[in-house]
Amino acid sequence: MDNAELMGRWSAELTGTPGVVEVDVVEREPGERLVWEAAGGGARIELALAEKGWGTNVSIRIVGPDAGDGAGSALEGLLDELGSPQRRPFTRT
Repeated sequence: MDNAELMGRWSAELTGTPGVVEVDVVEREPGERLVWEAAGGGARIELALAEKGWGTNVSIRIVGPDAGDGAGSALEGLLDELGSPQRRPFTRT
């Protein structure tokens, strides 16, 4: 998650901005919380992780005037991406 290009792409999708947005990390608590905003101001995105039973509860919040009208569908896509496997330990190279 803590990847500037990935956060820039998510910011663009959530605010309805084409391409990748340059971001500034505002707050970082490894494994628990990550907050960033578009460079120069704009929407602030807060991502929080918490253990819940056998899984992880993910909450995403977008705050600010640049929050796009399509943020709901973008949030759904972002949650799907976060829920998909990130590592493939048994793939051949």
